[in-house]
Amino acid sequence: MYKAGKKLCFGVIIGTRAYFNPDLAIDVRKELLRVLDECGYDYVILPEDATPTGSSSIETREDGLKVAAQFKAHREEIDGIIVALPNFGFEIGIINAINEANLNVPILVQAYDDYNDKVDLDHRRDAFCGKISVCNNLYQYGIPFSDTTLHTYDIYDPLVKADIIKFAGVCRVVNGLRHCRIGQIGTRPLGFNTCRASEKLLQKYGITVVPADLSEILFAAEKISEDDPEYIAKNKSIHEYAQIPANYEDKMPLVTKFGVAVDRWTKANDCDALAIQCWDSLEINFGCAPCVIMSMLSDTLIPSACETDIAGAVSMYALTLASGEASALMDWNNNFAQEREKCVCTHCGNYACGFVGNKDLKLTPLGVLGRTLGKVKTFGAVSAKVSEGDFTFFRISTDDPKGCIKAYLGEGEITNDPYGMDGCIAVTKVNNLQKLMKYICRNGFEHHVAATRSHVAGILQDAIENYLGWDLYVHE
Repeated sequence: MYKAGKKLCFGVIIGTRAYFNPDLAIDVRKELLRVLDECGYDYVILPEDATPTGSSSIETREDGLKVAAQFKAHREEIDGIIVALPNFGFEIGIINAINEANLNVPILVQAYDDYNDKVDLDHRRDAFCGKISVCNNLYQYGIPFSDTTLHTYDIYDPLVKADIIKFAGVCRVVNGLRHCRIGQIGTRPLGFNTCRASEKLLQKYGITVVPADLSEILFAAEKISEDDPEYIAKNKSIHEYAQIPANYEDKMPLVTKFGVAVDRWTKANDCDALAIQCWDSLEINFGCAPCVIMSMLSDTLIPSACETDIAGAVSMYALTLASGEASALMDWNNNFAQEREKCVCTHCGNYACGFVGNKDLKLTPLGVLGRTLGKVKTFGAVSAKVSEGDFTFFRISTDDPKGCIKAYLGEGEITNDPYGMDGCIAVTKVNNLQKLMKYICRNGFEHHVAATRSHVAGILQDAIENYLGWDLYVHE
């Protein structure tokens, strides 16, 4: 089971077939393990002398059962399986290894190139053909798998490493989402029907919602002393994280105490992501905004969604798993003049520093709520302009009438266009944006969207379509 920060581990299967030279597996094994070492991944593989063909390559059902036994012994460590075909490979050993181990983790099937001047009986591979047979067996057994960028490639092609890194992202997403815990602090605000989600549909896919009444957190916060070492450390970290106007220093004890209480609850309940009731009970009843606390959590890769948007928190966590970077929850908020492929994505002030892309963060009162509740009660929001660069957007929604989880996914760029709005601002450009907006409206998606600062749509598409089984629209 994958948890954030865990070092990834792959079970490795090297296939061979008696008609082909088993020595062809030697270089493949050596180079594949070198790449895994270079990437910092652990692996589980048979010793070189464990099978008659050597190089740990497997052929028969008996060979496959040896692999299965080894994989079962390391069940808690293995996050994915890599099947490498130095030659045609024998599907019997491979399918028995995977089926008998029954790890239910993602599988990557690789195959390696022949060389036109080495197709005699001693040097030919036929892995091009063998890969089709292995994939056919996986299909017959109902076992999902991932493919490589090219059907086959050279042993030393850089794509080998690139595909393994991408596959690692798929493993993080699939295994992370199948066992994640989403903390729900507070109820959904009255004015946000759009943030409703079905816990039962999420649980169907292994996503557990862990609720807490907002009063529990506020009472816990009120009991925290300013002499508490955790309070002192938290207050220091907030001051290092963002600029705080001198005239609002007297509000920092409330912000800090809330942060310590949330940190303690999150740790005690083993939560991977959070959805917090930030609007507007906290401001009215406690006297500060939680945005900077949410921003800092997201920056430490514990995504924190506002307005108790549970599905938004799941969307953020999926992007964080895919990218290994901070994610943000944004509103598709404003048109950008008459440039129809641009729009302004905002939120009151919860974007993580790693998402913003610079350290020019300032703490301010909330803009919209500040006008109605007063600036004093709404201090604690992050104000920042997101730097230009790539981004991936993603959103899941629990569709109760259809009884499914549905999602949309795409990539775009954040521009450096100025925009004079308060809060956290990202001016985005997405090809065919009008088509995307029509899809979102027609299919009942929420106005919130999760985003991360790299292109990882391919990772999420593989994870969702091949392993999670959600309804997915990929925007192009």
